[in-house]
Amino acid sequence: MTSYQLFTETTVESVTRYITIFLPTIGSWMALRLDMIVFIHSFAWIFLLSSAIPSLILGKGRGVLVQFSVCLTLAFLAFVVQDVVTDQTSGTFNQILGIAQLFQNPLLATAYLSIPYLLMVGFDIRGKRKIENVKAVERETNDYPEDTFLMEDDFAEEEKIQEEELVYSH
Repeated sequence: MTSYQLFTETTVESVTRYITIFLPTIGSWMALRLDMIVFIHSFAWIFLLSSAIPSLILGKGRGVLVQFSVCLTLAFLAFVVQDVVTDQTSGTFNQILGIAQLFQNPLLATAYLSIPYLLMVGFDIRGKRKIENVKAVERETNDYPEDTFLMEDDFAEEEKIQEEELVYSH
């Protein structure tokens, strides 16, 4: 999460400059709203991680308060790590910021910005396939057709009618 927050602004600026070359009107509109665009892309990554990590840690049967606590802890840790990294003037921080120059390339920047969206689409497709597979297995393992139980009800009704006929015929 921290690396995404550190590089998102660089990648958005790079893509905006590239778009400005070919579509100046859209590029200038994006430049005026750079903070909003950075927020949206940062939010996408944070949303993805805050949705995926708690489900991996806690499983599917998690409560809302527990998920909120885990997400809040992750967000807090991301900001703490970012503050620690930016406060340090060591070689490690300079190396991390050196990677940011790679994202001056608009193609790499676009690929980097699209990662959370591609993962979200992948998770959705995977989830839908799992649901379809479960339904297919349920259909295959169902030994009794649905109308079998209806036939049992029909036999019960027929027996009742026969009993009534016997009662009225005597």
